Amino acid sequence: MHFYKMEKLNFPNYKVLIKNKENKSYIFDRVRKKWLLCTPEEWVRIHCLYYLIETKDYPESLIRIERELKVYNTLKRFDLLIADSSMKPFILVECKAPYVKISQNTFDQILRYNLELKCPYLMISNGLNHYFCKMNFEENQISLVKELPDYKTSL
Repeated sequence: MHFYKMEKLNFPNYKVLIKNKENKSYIFDRVRKKWLLCTPEEWVRIHCLYYLIETKDYPESLIRIERELKVYNTLKRFDLLIADSSMKPFILVECKAPYVKISQNTFDQILRYNLELKCPYLMISNGLNHYFCKMNFEENQISLVKELPDYKTSL
């Protein structure tokens, strides 16, 4: 097992576990405790995961990864969902591959998912560009914020 660097992302240098098997790279998901094929989107998702755990101090027990949800009678899958200490949805994260430009469509996608989840915070990242949003449900508004709250300040 060794450390492997795909495209350099705009995150701190995390010790992400990579292994090569049969000429394919696999990345370790520390929350689900399993090896996943290392696609460009998975590379970003795992870095977002490390960002939330190691930089923002969210416990792994509060993180859900690639779970289904129903949006307008269609099954969709969110990338990452972080619950608060009372297990209510708190941060919804949408990950794209580094070569995917974050567009209005990306914001529309996460907002559609959030109609069901009602997270007060959103994060969109392609690993190079990160957008953090705070929802105001009373006034039906969304605003960009500089960063997500740390776990300790979100209690």
